[in-house]
Amino acid sequence: MGSVSDQTMWGIHAGRTGDAETLFLSKKCIALGWHQMGDLSAIKADRDAYKARVGQVYAGKKKGAIANNAGQLFRFVHEMEIGDLVVYPSKRDRQINLGRVTGNYFYDPKTEPGYPNVRAVEWLRTLPRTHFTQGALYEIGSAISLFQVKNYADEFRSALEVKSLPVAATQQDETVAAVVEDIEETTKDFVLKRLSQEVKGAPFEGVVVQLLECMGYHARLTRPNEPSVDIIAHKDHLGIEPPIIKVQVKSGDSTVSDKDVSALYGKLSNGEYGLFVTLSTFSPQSRNFEQSKSNLRLIDGDEFVQLIFVHYDRFDARYKGLLPLRRVYVPELIANDDE
Repeated sequence: MGSVSDQTMWGIHAGRTGDAETLFLSKKCIALGWHQMGDLSAIKADRDAYKARVGQVYAGKKKGAIANNAGQLFRFVHEMEIGDLVVYPSKRDRQINLGRVTGNYFYDPKTEPGYPNVRAVEWLRTLPRTHFTQGALYEIGSAISLFQVKNYADEFRSALEVKSLPVAATQQDETVAAVVEDIEETTKDFVLKRLSQEVKGAPFEGVVVQLLECMGYHARLTRPNEPSVDIIAHKDHLGIEPPIIKVQVKSGDSTVSDKDVSALYGKLSNGEYGLFVTLSTFSPQSRNFEQSKSNLRLIDGDEFVQLIFVHYDRFDARYKGLLPLRRVYVPELIANDDE
């Protein structure tokens, strides 16, 4: 086999449930669905023409989805070339299949009606997922059916040319760390955006009450006309034994000033503690004020989300519905003592 260093590499998935896997491997091909589109070669070789056709066939699709779908179909028919390389991650056996496109587009509604848009492929090599870096696996985990592999294309190409050695552990760790951080940041952004959109104002106080209760406190809302204190929290059932925690809550986007924090602190009596919770941030002056007071605690949006992650399992169904999250496991990297 000649050099593959300059050949375009495509990634493809076999549908959300992997229902085209048998077709891909047994018939030596790759295929796309969108069977209602008919023969794609009958459409003018123009992206706008493909968009118009998708919009006509799938009238309920949003504009962005139409452009996305049309783009995949157009690239499959007109941009993919004979000799291009293909990466197909199999869900069934968790193997990475590497191949080469050997034929032009053709329409075959009989072999597998759900996947009538076909190109012939010669499968060249199958390797376990452990052969590749986490970054490479992350790139081919794209949410769309057909995509171009760019960032880690050389890694897949080298797997075709030689029996490449396992990637150095340090490179693996750096890639894993980047992926984990990206997942954490994306989830944090989702939670903050959902809270700011769905529970602005007084409803956010209920989320704070729920979190405090999940942390082992008894918490109750104060009267609406009581300034600077929105929630009272305590450990005993009656709320008469110290420590008593007075909580102020702000769900807005603006930075909390030291004036706001001072107003809460002014409501504290001897032996009481103050807790200020915001979805936003605190000014440097507010943080300086916090440092000078042993009975004051400020929690910004980032820390609040972290607390939600820790105690989410104890949330009741109402708040889990507000913040639908699913537990996943990601690698935990162990620091190198030599660094």
